Amino acid sequence: MSSTSAPFGLRPAFHPSGLDRAQALANGITSGYATQILKGQPVAYSASAGVIVPLTTAPASGSAVAWSGAFAGVEWTDTTVRRRVSNYWPASTAFTTGSCIAYFYNDQNIVYEIQADGSMAQTTIGNEYNFTNTTAGSSTTGLSQATLGSATAAGNGVQGQMRVVDIAPYVDNAWGDSYTIVRVVNAQSQFFGSVTAIA
Repeated sequence: MSSTSAPFGLRPAFHPSGLDRAQALANGITSGYATQILKGQPVAYSASAGVIVPLTTAPASGSAVAWSGAFAGVEWTDTTVRRRVSNYWPASTAFTTGSCIAYFYNDQNIVYEIQADGSMAQTTIGNEYNFTNTTAGSSTTGLSQATLGSATAAGNGVQGQMRVVDIAPYVDNAWGDSYTIVRVVNAQSQFFGSVTAIA
């Protein structure tokens, strides 16, 4: 049973085509960027810098901030000319100009798994929810602890960030568990329609 809160952020489960590759974005993070970006953390394209940034705040009530996908890792050449590879972006890291490659999943058709911060019933399939705990995680493991907000269901035509499509099919995970692990798709992609830009 998913009775223990042990979130892991967004974890790609599958893509309808069978392909769930991460994009490799050259110069995808600004050198010295002061906020850590954890593996599995939802990220968005910056409106002003042409790079990716983490979703660091929950959306205001009745709104949903658009996102592009989930962070997968990064590599760069540091200022001592040593190549570095990491599953997360360490805050305030400086690198040699042009050496950074950021990896992230950004196809809006990817189906992710994410743990909810509360109980989810089968009737939640098709409903839209927002992220909670977007900045939670560990710089030791590099893993995000972002969750789906079980109490953030969008209603009356309000857009949510994720749409629940199924339960994660594990023997210890069932509808109604205290911290249900569900499968979701991006319901507020930056690639479609009029969306809120990230500074």
